[in-house]
Amino acid sequence: MRVEPIDIDEWESVLPAEGFEVFHAPAALEVLGEHVDGDLRLFAGYKGDQPVGLMPVVVDERLFSTLVFSPPPAMGVPRLGPVLMPNSPKRRKQEQVNRRFTEAVLDEIESDSPLELFRMLCNTTYADPRPFRWQDFDLGTQFTYQLDLEDREPESVRKDFSKSLRRDIRDAEDLDVTVDRGGLDDARAVYEQTRARYEEQDRGYKLSWEYVSDLVASMLENDRARIYVARDGTGQFLTGITVLYSNDAAYFWQGGTRTVHEGVGLNSLIHWRVIEDVIEDPPRESVSTYDLMGANTERLCQYKSKFGADLVPYYVVESGGRTMDLAKKTYQALVR
Repeated sequence: MRVEPIDIDEWESVLPAEGFEVFHAPAALEVLGEHVDGDLRLFAGYKGDQPVGLMPVVVDERLFSTLVFSPPPAMGVPRLGPVLMPNSPKRRKQEQVNRRFTEAVLDEIESDSPLELFRMLCNTTYADPRPFRWQDFDLGTQFTYQLDLEDREPESVRKDFSKSLRRDIRDAEDLDVTVDRGGLDDARAVYEQTRARYEEQDRGYKLSWEYVSDLVASMLENDRARIYVARDGTGQFLTGITVLYSNDAAYFWQGGTRTVHEGVGLNSLIHWRVIEDVIEDPPRESVSTYDLMGANTERLCQYKSKFGADLVPYYVVESGGRTMDLAKKTYQALVR
């Protein structure tokens, strides 16, 4: 197993056609590297000339510690971590690739430093984090909701929604409201509405418009973003959602703040339009899943569970031990 740092062009050339998150896409990583606090490093593992693993990390060197993240905190990146591409279908070979790649990447980033915090939120396709546990990392589990839309008709999907969700969509469809796809100006409106909602709740909103605009523009250019906007009969912006796309899935990324128009909530109608487009008019033909992004907050789950989506786990890998307490406090401050 040979692991080496690579540039964004080589990353793009070896990234597989499926099995990666939206922020593994070069169009997202390139913008992330320009805006993140720290150094974005891309690693590839090779068995001979065959690429078998990819891993992006951000290294943030501070006065008393070195922090290593995948993904970096407070950048709106839900999951990242390794992408494995073993060239054998045999379980033993796959586990061997996973173990050796993990060990080699950790050696490259010197994760055994006593003053270093390593924290990683894995993508949902990374199903075997045991090599990190064997390297004395702590392991946790979080969840998201993913709605499988492959080979399905819109009405069959809608029938699986809860009764209250179907009613919300019907009520919104009866209004003089349109849901259309917009551009970067509409993404700005979604951003400002989201930021205002966070401020109303006395929660900090870390994402700058400079970062969001660069990211959305890059993703739009590469057919990896759409902005869905609800407008009233006069064309006035009411609310919206920014959706990002990997090769496999659409991701509800930003927006969706609770908006009531003429006594009717509009978010369900926008989500429904996103779902219809994934089935009938996706930006990439291989997209077949809608990731509702997160199932770890109880009050949000009460709504998202209405879509009848699958509850999908993903893993959190983190440095363990009492010596990590200071670095972890630094991480929590970054998140807040």
